[in-house]
Amino acid sequence: MHHAASPEHRPEHRPGAGPDPAAVPPVRRRDRRGRGVRGPLLPPGTPAYRTRAEQFDDLVLDVVELLQRRWGPQLAGTEFAVEDVPPSDPAPWESDGVPLGRCFPAESGRPARVVVYRRPVDFRAADDTDRADLVRDVVVEQVAHLLARTPEEIDPGYDS
Repeated sequence: MHHAASPEHRPEHRPGAGPDPAAVPPVRRRDRRGRGVRGPLLPPGTPAYRTRAEQFDDLVLDVVELLQRRWGPQLAGTEFAVEDVPPSDPAPWESDGVPLGRCFPAESGRPARVVVYRRPVDFRAADDTDRADLVRDVVVEQVAHLLARTPEEIDPGYDS
């Protein structure tokens, strides 16, 4: 077991020989696996810092704003939400894997709701551009289902 040297056992520091190694904390320039400093370029708390979840929310909001310009009256009162993962009870028609989104029609005084599931979308997206395209497709498909229209009617830029 290594013990810190007590002052009486520490060799005398000679002036002019550089900083006393015991007084200077080690500088860590790399993480323990040697890949360098990891993390965001902007530290949390700065105004421009956005988490991946916040960036995802922004992607959904951008698509919603686009669709509301065209389908505003039909979408009035519709809620749009982002959840991390879908509930563990899939709908009967969802037998082909994890859904990326769902729509819930208005019922019993509750507004219609479109939900996008962030983690399954992130998992399937190859990069940020693909992620944005996938978010747009999911929102357009769910709105089309909600309004009983084709995705191409909802968004002429949609390509199935």
